[in-house]
Amino acid sequence: MFTGIVEEIGRIKQIHRSGDGASMIIEAKEVLKEVKLGDSIATNGVCLTVNKFDSTYFQVDIMAETIRNSNLKYLKEGSLVNLERALAVGDRLGGHIVSGHIDGVGIIHQFEKEDNAIWITVKAPPEILKYIILRGSIAIDGVSLTVAYVDHECFKISMIPHTKDVTILIHKKVGDMVNLECDMMAKYIEKMLNITMMENKPQKKDITMDLLKQNGFLS
Repeated sequence: MFTGIVEEIGRIKQIHRSGDGASMIIEAKEVLKEVKLGDSIATNGVCLTVNKFDSTYFQVDIMAETIRNSNLKYLKEGSLVNLERALAVGDRLGGHIVSGHIDGVGIIHQFEKEDNAIWITVKAPPEILKYIILRGSIAIDGVSLTVAYVDHECFKISMIPHTKDVTILIHKKVGDMVNLECDMMAKYIEKMLNITMMENKPQKKDITMDLLKQNGFLS
């Protein structure tokens, strides 16, 4: 689990593509403190497993499914990425609970400056927007943010100067894809409602002569 509070910006040192998957070496410093093989590090919001490291980098493998459903497919040598280590028990939860399993991607539609903040408009598909609520939480490329506007086509967040300084969001351009993870609470609620509706749904009965007689259609 993660919090959406980015610890540092890493840089892609090397990418090796094999079939539909890939392996990636990422230059970093802060997230390497006390790192161990098998640790999880969120990279642009995607939970990846460390399989090799030293004092200046770590290496991860990326499955084909992850490549297909995230913006990691667009990374190249020199690309910047948001990095966060997994939440440690007892740490302060500064953002919100983030699983590192993204729901899909959105597209940067607009940047707009307002005083010391920057508004970012993100277009997203209906299957993601249905989980996004006003003043709710959303993770964009692994950054925990508060939804300030939402409609049936897009949502907006207002980025404070600190977030601009410590994440890669300010380096994005209109048209860029970003990884999105919605607040998981909404998905659990939807699942429970669907189960409840299915359990309470009247059972379909086959039409038989006895059934017709029982309901007065035959004498």
